Amino acid sequence: QVQLVESGGGLVQAGDSLRLSCAASGRRFSSYAMGWFRQAPGKERQFIAAISWSGSTTSYADSVKGRFTISRDNAKNTVYLQMNSLKPEDTAVYYCAAARAMGTLSYRYEYWGQGTQVTVSS
Repeated sequence: QVQLVESGGGLVQAGDSLRLSCAASGRRFSSYAMGWFRQAPGKERQFIAAISWSGSTTSYADSVKGRFTISRDNAKNTVYLQMNSLKPEDTAVYYCAAARAMGTLSYRYEYWGQGTQVTVSS
C-alpha cells in the first residue's frame, strides 16, 4: 500500500505560479512511475503529466506543455508539479497517482491521493 498526499493548491490570479507537492509513504516509492491528473467540475479526469521511476523520462498533456514541469525527489519520497503561467481553465482538483509504468491512462495508476484544489481567477 502506497499513501499519497497532495499539497500546495490555492487561489491565484491568471499568470501566477504554483508548485504542488505529493508526499508518499509506504514501500518502494522509487520503483513507481508517478503522474498528475486534474478534474474540473462537470468534466472527466484529465491526464496532466507523468514521470518515470528514475525521473529520466517525462510526458505532458498538450494543454500544459511548456507551462508545467513534473519532477521527483526519490530521497524525499516526493513528486512535484511546477505550474507557471496559470490560466482560468487550469482550475481543477489536482491528483497525484502512482503506477507500475508511466502512462497517460488513469486506470493504469494503482494509488491516488485525495486531491488539492487549484483555482485560477482572471
